[in-house]
Amino acid sequence: MKSALDSSVLISALCADDPDHAACRKALLTSRTTVFDHAYSEAFSTLTGGRLGFRVAPSDAAALLRLQVSPKLVSNSLSPADLLSAFEEAESRGVRGGAIHDYLHLVAARKAGAKRLFTLNLRDFLSFHRSGDPEILAP
Repeated sequence: MKSALDSSVLISALCADDPDHAACRKALLTSRTTVFDHAYSEAFSTLTGGRLGFRVAPSDAAALLRLQVSPKLVSNSLSPADLLSAFEEAESRGVRGGAIHDYLHLVAARKAGAKRLFTLNLRDFLSFHRSGDPEILAP
């Protein structure tokens, strides 16, 4: 069954001290896994920005994503038409402001045919989830 991951899972999979590391690493290593391209930018931002209580050097973050993440995932993107359609349906799903970033992960997972989307931010994703969307699960 095809699954999708959001950036929170990627970050936890890379941080051995994270309490969800083992489960997220397993989700990352599962076959038939997809990720929205933007997850790489979000992961890079988090790893280098200090929100984790430490900062990874940009070159090290890039290497982690290139060597530890990218080979394990099928990356998918959204076209301008996909983005505009998502923006148009945002209001009906209660998506405003920064929630669009999470919502686009769901849109990309749906486009890729994923049946499940794994995230550590269940509450955020469940707030705009509707029937027919990939199931939202914690790893």
